[in-house]
Amino acid sequence: MAMQPVPTTLRRQVGAYLRRLRGDRTVADVARNLGWSESKLSRIETAHIGITNRDLDRLLKHYGVGDGEARRIRAIAVQSRQRAWWEAYGDVLPTSYETYIGFESEAAEILNFENTVVPGLLQTDEYARAVFQADGRRHDGRPLDGAEIDQKVAVRMARQSVLTREPPPRLVMVLDEAVTRRPIGGPSVQRRQLRRLAEAAERSTIEVRVLPFSVGGHPGLAGSFAIHLFANEEPPIVYCEGRTGGVFRTRSDEVEGYLESFRELRGLALPQDESIAFLLAAARDVG
Repeated sequence: MAMQPVPTTLRRQVGAYLRRLRGDRTVADVARNLGWSESKLSRIETAHIGITNRDLDRLLKHYGVGDGEARRIRAIAVQSRQRAWWEAYGDVLPTSYETYIGFESEAAEILNFENTVVPGLLQTDEYARAVFQADGRRHDGRPLDGAEIDQKVAVRMARQSVLTREPPPRLVMVLDEAVTRRPIGGPSVQRRQLRRLAEAAERSTIEVRVLPFSVGGHPGLAGSFAIHLFANEEPPIVYCEGRTGGVFRTRSDEVEGYLESFRELRGLALPQDESIAFLLAAARDVG
């Protein structure tokens, strides 16, 4: 069964099309001619924001696009503005995180290195709740209240449906041993979380590897990151999460650097079967 295009996919198609139309013209030149900021045009082309009908018409006219082709790209742009399920939670989600969920929902392969907590796609609900209770903040830095934590947990659990779509993405996670030793939520919550990881790793589309302390220094010391790879020749995207919102890396040289780091981390980590045994042993050792 083929994947249905989601708004993020369509927005990327529109952005890539507009980038091709710009050709050798600089962002600064086009933005100046339209009376826009360079940031606005750049964010449209990179799909960080959508584009209104009015702005799209101005761009297409500026580039001299014919009526037939203009109608086609307008139709795609209209579909790209359809609401996705996660937009209903916009009050508690940073914009960068909403964009991240969109990319995650369309990825053919997800590569994730984590050195602090279990990544969201394999968190149990009680573990996710403990994470938000310990470090959950609003956009302005204030602590989340109970209702907001409930919403964030709901989003995190809903995200996991991507693993059971048809076709499912291939998920490869490399976890620093520190993730398995930090008792988020207390011993019982951590124990059940570790067992959940071991169970997930038995699935044919999921690989979980543990990077043991004995490795010493490694290419992931700078922090956690996720790489999304897409079908249909869409370029990959790297996401690095931060307290006030994540950062996307799209330049080919930067992305290749992260891919190389992930390959090294995966090579240094325990093989899949040894990682499963490690996780089960760690669960027994908790508390």
